[in-house]
Order: sequence, then C-alpha cells, then structure tokens
Amino acid sequence: MHPSDTTPVGLKRAGVIGAVIVPVIVAVIAVCLLAAGLLKLESATRGLSIAQVREAGVPMTLYRPAGDAPAPVVVIAHGFAGSRQMMQAYAVTLARNGYIAVTFDFPGHGRNSTPFVADLEDQATRLRLLTDALMPAVALGLRQSGADGRLALLGHSMAGDVLLRFAESAQMPVAASVLVSPYLSEDTHTASSRNLLFVYGGLEPDMLHGQGRAAIAEATGGEVEAGRTYGDPNDGSARRLVLAPGVEHIGVLYAESALAESLAWLDATFDRTGSGFVDRRGAGLGLLFLGILALAWPLSRLLPRVADRPRGAGLSWRRLLPVAIAPAVLTPLILWRAPSDFLSIMLGDYLALHFAVYGILTAIGVWVMRPAVAARHGPVSRSAMAIAILAASVYATLAFAVPTDRFVTALLPGVERLHLVLAILAGTLVYCLADEWATRGPGAARGGYWLTKALFLFSLLAAVALNLDELFFLVIIVPAILVLFLIYGLMSGWVYRSTRHPAVAAVANAIAFACAVAVTFPIVSV
Repeated sequence: MHPSDTTPVGLKRAGVIGAVIVPVIVAVIAVCLLAAGLLKLESATRGLSIAQVREAGVPMTLYRPAGDAPAPVVVIAHGFAGSRQMMQAYAVTLARNGYIAVTFDFPGHGRNSTPFVADLEDQATRLRLLTDALMPAVALGLRQSGADGRLALLGHSMAGDVLLRFAESAQMPVAASVLVSPYLSEDTHTASSRNLLFVYGGLEPDMLHGQGRAAIAEATGGEVEAGRTYGDPNDGSARRLVLAPGVEHIGVLYAESALAESLAWLDATFDRTGSGFVDRRGAGLGLLFLGILALAWPLSRLLPRVADRPRGAGLSWRRLLPVAIAPAVLTPLILWRAPSDFLSIMLGDYLALHFAVYGILTAIGVWVMRPAVAARHGPVSRSAMAIAILAASVYATLAFAVPTDRFVTALLPGVERLHLVLAILAGTLVYCLADEWATRGPGAARGGYWLTKALFLFSLLAAVALNLDELFFLVIIVPAILVLFLIYGLMSGWVYRSTRHPAVAAVANAIAFACAVAVTFPIVSV
C-alpha cells in the first residue's frame, strides 16, 4: 500500500468521494422504492374504466368493471374530513369483482365547494346536505348502461347516519348496506334496513362497537357476537358485525379483512361470485412514501448554504424545558373560550389560532431564556435563503401532496381554498419559525426538537378535553399531525444541516401544514 493512501489528504479525498457516492446510492434506491410503489398502486386498477364526473355540483368518480355484463351498483360515501379518494380501496375492490362503484365528495369536503353545515348539532341541515350529495351519486350509478337496477350502499364514519336513513326512507330499494366504523345518532333506526353489515376496527373504542351491537340487537333481540351472521341474506334480514384486527378508525379503510368481509357480504346479497380480488394498497403506499422521504435526504444536500455558521437559539435542556412546557400548558387555557368560527372552515380556524398562540409563547420564551452571551454570526445570504426556501417548500408540499391526493385523500387545495391556506399559514408560520429557532443552533438540547412536538400534541388533546363539544373532531387529526411531525421533522433536520438556518425548514413546514389543514377540514358557511 502506498504511504500516501493513509495520509490526511487521502482520507480527505475518500471522505469527499463518500459524500458524493452515498447520496447518489440513496437517491437511486429512493427512486426505485418510489417507482415500485407507483407500479403496485396503479396495477390495482388494471382493466377498470375510471371516470371523473361532476353533476349537481357534486364531484364523483365512477369505477366500471371490464366487460359489459349486468352488475349491481354500490355507492360509496366517505366520513367527516374525508374525501372520495379515501374510499378508493373499497371502490377498486368492488369494481375488480364486477360491481359498478361510485364515490363522491360530500359538501365542503374534497373538491365539493358547496358549504357544509357549520354546526354539527344542526341535524336536519346536516342530513339534508349529505342526502343532496348522495342522490346524484345514486342516479349516476343506476343509469349506467351495465347497471342491473340493484343498489347497495357503503359508507364510513359520518356517512352511516345518512346512508341508513336513505335506506329506511324507501326512496328506492337498497339491497344491502355496509357501514364502516359508523357514528349513529340516537334516533337512527335499522330494523327495516336490508342486509346490514357493520365493520369496525378492532382498536376502536368499545363504545363505538356498542352502537353496532345495539343496532343489530334491535332486529335480533338478543346478544350480538362479532363474526356471526344473523338472519338470511336471501330475504334481506341478514345482520353481521365484524372487527378488523389491529386497525383503528382510519386503518379500517385499508384493512384486508374489512375489504374482504364487505365484498363477501355484497356477493351473498346479490348471489354473485367475483374474482376475490382485494385491494392491498398498504404496501404500495408504504413504498411510495418511503421513497419520497428517502429522496429528500440527497436532495437536501444540494441546497445552498445560507449562513456560514449554524443559526438558532442553541438552548440547553435547562433553558429549553420552560420554553417548551409553558406554551403546551398555557395555549389551551388561553384559547379555552376563544371564538373558533371566524374562517369558513370547520376547526381549521381553531388550529390556526392554536399554532399562532403556541408560536408566540414559544418566541417569548426563547427571548427570555436566550443565553446571556450570544454567539456571533456572520452574514446571511438572502439569495441563497430565497432559493433554499423555494426548493424546500416545493418538495415538502408537492412531493407528498400530489401522490396523497391521488391515492389517499384530497390534499391539493383548489382555488376555493387558497384564501384558507393563506389564513392558516399565518398561524403555522409563527409556530414553525419559533419552534425551529428554539430547537436549533450550537449547543441545542439533543432530542429537544421531538420533545416540543410531543408537547404540542399534548396541548391539542388538552384543548379538546377543555372544550369537548366544539373540538371533539380534532381528535381525528391528531394522529395525522403526529405523522406529519415525524416526516417533516426528519426533513427539517436534513435541511438545517445543509443550509445552517432554521427559517428554511420552518417556512417549508409551515406551508405544508397550512395546506394539509385547509384541505382536510370541511368548508362551511360563516
């Protein structure tokens, strides 16, 4: 071995080569993962005819099976804060087994710009709006050339009430109803509904399971055992409750057992035997998003350096703890009686306020607890800052939003929601800037970044507990925010190490969070 191979120059050269080769290898692997995920997801719809339709202001997606054999129609409805994309696994499963499936967006959800009811306690208005959207979807399905005139309904969560009432009203015969984790109001009756299947996630609370048991007991008059069929599907009296193992309120939409049970129920109702295909998109989604996340690391290394030295408050654990804990405790108390109906979006306005107040309190804490002797910093390149923010923001928003909007749920804001994105951004930007600055910098507490995110989630749950009637549905988004914190937390760390300035990731994360909140929750009239 030549002596120069062991010199510092040789080691430095090897380090430079490794710094180039490793990111390239990671990028190649990430692209392969991404491509594999896309291929798996797209292959599920092979042979289907899928069309986007809008009638009576209701955006719908029509799934038609291959061939022109007569087929029953299944209209599929999403739940609160959902969209028709969220029900794709059921639609694809049924269409691949010979059914004509129709999904649609309820008012205020997804791409439906008709405002949803502002007060969920206004039962009459809520049911009227939901039924007004359901009717065009039913009409679209039944008038298809291959429709044989038979109809079934399938719905998740909030859709349970409206589907049951539609089936009970006898506006048109409904041969079967599949209710996935439904919320049922006290005055909802099921005795005359034909062939009723309840599907719940095994991890959902027993209280929710109890609603399904009570509904079945209304017809059977006895104890209800999960996994047992009561009655006869041939005469429409069948009742069944199943628990999909290992999943909760959202996971049940992708659980193989839940999809298979729903398909078997409809096949028994209509005396059909399909291919047995079940949409298994979980693996495809995992590969796709893992590839997108992994690709962010090598791409982040291409960002320009904004500052010559790392910027940030550099708070040690002793200084960070009061800065992190105070907003988590004070924000829910400050906003306990604050109005949350000033924007035309349900719950999104409260979240914007929560982010803003939390961020202001964090910024005050950083100012109070800043080190007595601040490290001197060199100049910041404004041009590099602008380029880095633009690149990071585009990737953080579009790289995840586009495939999510295609395969999971609506996440790309339409024109009607852009003003909401800007309004909510005012809150998320304050929070992200303050939090990134508090947890970055020389000497910053190791792991402090993740502590502040856990405390933010704690503060949201505390806010819900203080105002359960108004904020109950925020519980739905807490797991989603946790996922976003994990994903964007990793990315912000990579961006910070490349740019050395907290503002780059802060702006990118703030935009991504503002878009997610503005699109997820329903538009309402104010």
